[in-house]
Amino acid sequence: MFKKQIFALSAVAFGVAFATQAAFAALATDLPASAPGDKSIGQLQQVFTFHDAMPTGVTVSETGRIFVNFPRWGDDVPFTVAEIRDGKVQAYPNAQINHEDASDPAKGLISVQSVVADGKGRVWLLDTAAPGFSVPKAGGAKLIAVDLASDKVVKTLVFPANVMLPSTYVNDMRFDFRSGKQGTVYVTDSSVSGPGAIIVMDIASGKATRRLSGAKSTSVDPSFIPVVEGQPVMTKGPDGKSKPLGVASDGIALSADGKTLYFSPLSSRHLYSVPTALLRDAQVSDKQLNAAVQDLGEKGASDGLEADAEGAVYAGDYEHNGIRKRLADGTWQTIVHDPRVLWPDTLSIGPDGYLYFTANQLHRQAGFRDGKDQREKPYSLLRVNINAAPAPTH
Repeated sequence: MFKKQIFALSAVAFGVAFATQAAFAALATDLPASAPGDKSIGQLQQVFTFHDAMPTGVTVSETGRIFVNFPRWGDDVPFTVAEIRDGKVQAYPNAQINHEDASDPAKGLISVQSVVADGKGRVWLLDTAAPGFSVPKAGGAKLIAVDLASDKVVKTLVFPANVMLPSTYVNDMRFDFRSGKQGTVYVTDSSVSGPGAIIVMDIASGKATRRLSGAKSTSVDPSFIPVVEGQPVMTKGPDGKSKPLGVASDGIALSADGKTLYFSPLSSRHLYSVPTALLRDAQVSDKQLNAAVQDLGEKGASDGLEADAEGAVYAGDYEHNGIRKRLADGTWQTIVHDPRVLWPDTLSIGPDGYLYFTANQLHRQAGFRDGKDQREKPYSLLRVNINAAPAPTH
């Protein structure tokens, strides 16, 4: 078993973490029991409410700082990455970088889909360069690392052309600093019109490969019809006909020892895993890699995934307003169920033993409700105590 205290914080850092967590503990409020007739599971706390743009990603650093992002999908998004600080959502790392740089798409943030603190004093920003799920702008899809001590950009990795398709939508990521000179990052391609994939990038060189591209494990389940709040989540295809929401590989989680990558298409109820050593090995053929993928069975339909230091995997269950936990022995538990958990999106485990997640009503967007935006503000950042530490990255 992995020890829960996985971060060796200095006395100063610990003081910052304690102060930050104390501030959010004071800010977070227990949600009252839900309506009678639908039994709630898990004691939810409301950490923050969003009254403007819809958030997707959230991450909590090892010192307790909370970051969120707002993809440019149609809402008015003045900044696509923010920190929740002093009771407000504030552009991060600054307002200037939160806008596209027309002269160099590798510089400004175009549309960020995910933010992840890496456990080594940085937060990484995943820029799709594809606002509104458009074709990604050439040279714009990238990873930007921001040093949390200085709040300055310290590294930019542009996804090379060999892994970018016209349909590519980079969605979520996990880091492992135990492999490669400076580490490895695994990124899901959540295409809605092309093949899904896992992109494997070496942080030192920036070289990347597409793995499991178009495989069953990274693709939309053709028999899947998502149903949320009693309604099928349908969208219009290029021919104008309605079809079920179809999004490829989306959620991603890395095991505590870094040896197993868990992933799932958004439009599927299955959880898959693959050995990371095979993903990184260029000598392993696509056929061999496909054969090594394990279908771990149904878990409910998920957007985000996360893993803890004890070997458990957490998965949103957006059809049932919940969060589920897969124990190390493969059994599942429902740890959150509440009708107010309207589309649990990204999951992040904080140093305080809480699982944080956004509930953003994604399924109520106009594209899924006959052109009528039925989202009801505010959107929520919630948390539930899981008494576990995040999976280590190094």
